[in-house]
Amino acid sequence: MIDYNKKFGKKIKYFRDKLDLSQNYVAKKIGIQRVALSQIENGKRKITAGEIFKLSKIFNISSDILLNLKNDIEVILEKSNQKSTHNNIRISVPQKKIIKIKETLLYILQKVGGKPNFGETVLNKLLYFIDFDYYEKYEEQLLGATYIKNHYGPTPKELVTIIKNMEKNNEIRKLKDNYFKYPQTKYLALREPDLSKLNANEIFLIDDVLNKLGKMNANTITNYVHNDVPWLSTRDGEIIDYESVFYRTDPYSVRFYEE
Repeated sequence: MIDYNKKFGKKIKYFRDKLDLSQNYVAKKIGIQRVALSQIENGKRKITAGEIFKLSKIFNISSDILLNLKNDIEVILEKSNQKSTHNNIRISVPQKKIIKIKETLLYILQKVGGKPNFGETVLNKLLYFIDFDYYEKYEEQLLGATYIKNHYGPTPKELVTIIKNMEKNNEIRKLKDNYFKYPQTKYLALREPDLSKLNANEIFLIDDVLNKLGKMNANTITNYVHNDVPWLSTRDGEIIDYESVFYRTDPYSVRFYEE
């Protein structure tokens, strides 16, 4: 049986994180204590109709979309004051985050994009480990992409839209290739990454992930990610929660935890 309160709470947290809003800010806007909002997000407190209405205003979506847990997610690469005319959930990706994802993607392509094993499947998994390793280590988001659990592994929802935008701006080119007779989608960087958009810790962690996993082929890295706790703890088709990294086991954990 689906725990509606818990599922709805995760959805509220998801929208709050995507808009970079603190619990204190949102709680104050809807007129409750921060601890009450935390209980709602954890599924431990029911939410009132009035609070749902206020949240829909804060997130700039209709109450119907907020209440519908099965709608698709529409990615928008800019902040918009208009409500969606579709039945989809609209994610507004801030320009700051778009830049970070673009430069990280170009950096990855520069480092390992030319390897025979490197294709779209490997890229998705590398981005997942970069994001989730950084969050576990520093308790902050690096890219903050939205990863969906599908059959083949975590898929960053924003990536398709961002890559199309980069193709249009002649920053990247999509190529079709074969790897041991299997079809493979590769990407060619058409410009150098701007490393001033990434700090030292971010570059160090990206390099660490690429050194550990960059030689894996699609099958190997897919099998590897399927044993990571964030993947294991998420249902098919749902968003993978960043907080689940704190329950990782060896060899996936990248942080030392004191007894």
